[in-house]
Amino acid sequence: MRDTRESRLLLVLLVAVAFALITVDIRGGEDSPVDGARQGAATVFGPIEDGVSSAVDPVGNAVSAIRDSGERHDRLAALEKENAALEAKLGSDDRNRSRLAQLDKMMKLSGAGQYGIKGAQVIAIGAAQGFSWTITIDAGANDGLKRDMTVLNGDGLVGRVTTVGPDTATVLLANDPDFTVGTRMEKSDELGFASGQGDRPLRVELLNGKAEIKKGDRLVTFGSQADKPFVPGVPVGVVARVDPSGGGLTRTLYVTPYVGFSKLDIVGVVVEAPKKDPRDTVLPAKPKPTPTPTVTVTVTPSANAPVDGQIQEEQ
Repeated sequence: MRDTRESRLLLVLLVAVAFALITVDIRGGEDSPVDGARQGAATVFGPIEDGVSSAVDPVGNAVSAIRDSGERHDRLAALEKENAALEAKLGSDDRNRSRLAQLDKMMKLSGAGQYGIKGAQVIAIGAAQGFSWTITIDAGANDGLKRDMTVLNGDGLVGRVTTVGPDTATVLLANDPDFTVGTRMEKSDELGFASGQGDRPLRVELLNGKAEIKKGDRLVTFGSQADKPFVPGVPVGVVARVDPSGGGLTRTLYVTPYVGFSKLDIVGVVVEAPKKDPRDTVLPAKPKPTPTPTVTVTVTPSANAPVDGQIQEEQ
């Protein structure tokens, strides 16, 4: 439509009529004279509005679903967090049970040998201190520890204290190549010196080159003068291999240590030596051999078998 004087006059007239109808509709209330026209318009435009509403509702539902999904995600995240906390607690409980078992085993060993020990926990391994097989424990001079004290756990000899700080100490492990300890064979009392070989069995040189040693024999610490650095009777390990005797002055053994040096946690430092050598009393009980089953074969005589003293005649 062109913008002319007539068109502007028509627009003003339509606006005035619209306001007049609105005024009449409001004042008429339920008896409004334009109510029929409004119902007619609703009849015509209602389906169109419903279609538009149907088209818009899925979008609204999608937004609502996304909002609900976010709420469900938050609830799921909260549940996962609770489960993780529960698993951590259970894991902690399992670890505590393991530590209690280690401590109980160590106390039984120290009781058998009459060793006065100071319990400690491993807090670092040798990788942080160089290439030696060492550990750091959370006990030191303030706990009565000194250099050259024997360190053990519930399985046997762990090593000896080399450096002591106020609250920590460094322990050289028995499998370190620089480690040497005097040993004594169970029952035979043959003496020797065990040296570490890293992740390989300990190497033991017996002073008696003609000593009768076999696989499965066991060793304990011989002890040092004034019980430093080693107290006597601490289990060392089990003979895994014996080199053939070559007529030399010594004999070489390879010993599997009782202690697993790669999984140390709870250890004890011997701060008071036993009043007398415990000898072999600290060694663990030997496993009982599994009995070999015996098979008894019973022969049942056949019904056609000949009776003693009789010979069947051929027909």
